[in-house]
Amino acid sequence: MRRVAVLCFFALALVSCSRKESEVKGPYLAKIDNTAVTQADFDREFQALPDYAQQIFTDDAGKEKFLNEIINKELLYKEAVKKGYDKGQDYLKKVEEFKKLSLVSELFEKEIMAKAKVSDQETKDYYDKNKDDFIVAKEIKASHILVKTEEEAQKVLARLKKGEKFDAVAKAVSIDTGSAKNGGDLGFFKKGQMVPEFERAAAALKAGEITSSPVKSPFGYHIIKVTDKKTGDPIPFDKVRDLVSQKLSGEKQKGVFDAYVAELKKTHKVEINKEALTAKPGPAKTDKQEAPEKPEEKKAEPKKEEPKK
Repeated sequence: MRRVAVLCFFALALVSCSRKESEVKGPYLAKIDNTAVTQADFDREFQALPDYAQQIFTDDAGKEKFLNEIINKELLYKEAVKKGYDKGQDYLKKVEEFKKLSLVSELFEKEIMAKAKVSDQETKDYYDKNKDDFIVAKEIKASHILVKTEEEAQKVLARLKKGEKFDAVAKAVSIDTGSAKNGGDLGFFKKGQMVPEFERAAAALKAGEITSSPVKSPFGYHIIKVTDKKTGDPIPFDKVRDLVSQKLSGEKQKGVFDAYVAELKKTHKVEINKEALTAKPGPAKTDKQEAPEKPEEKKAEPKKEEPKK
């Protein structure tokens, strides 16, 4: 509970609501010096809270507690201004960054999202064309012959092409002893029950077909034969409407965004310094620079006395 209250307090800190007393029309809920908090201010900050947090402040005691959170925020704000934190370079940089992000967000909402809305008809059309993607229980019955090497797998394929029975070859050479005794039969399986490589290969086959080439997996090399397929019913449209809409909206947004940025690049000069981008960072500079080494001084050699005659 305490953690939720702390989170709520920081959420409040992101929303500005207080007004000068001269700007207030009608009764106020609280006043800090000449700054008032109105019902409209209270409601706006309350609506900014997540749903789970709003539930904490629904009764009268909760409302008073929430109002005190707003008062606390205003007191801290006034103290921060008094200490001059609003003029600090770190703060001003954060304000500029926040303004930039807010403007970009505003632009994205009005120029990208507004042009990437998905209609109910588009959502329904996508569902109708891709119903197979929404099938709940699609089961495949398959048999396989598992060997260690690709060379062995090619030999198995050659034997099958010559007309040998699949189950007979499976019993003779498959290293999957559990299925080999049943002629390689694995029974029915659903998506997620087999390794991805095996599932993809089996899904691509029709009943009665055999893979034309070995399928590699962490277990070795498979020769797969699909013997039956059961197709379940697709999930009703009403249950996947939002999911489909989100998918299409995301795809549309990307398309609109890419086109929008491409147009912007035509009207702005954009340069990328690849040399600087790929350059390795040099050694970190230190405040104290090492003094250059002094060249060694050459000592004068003693004069040699000439021998007396």
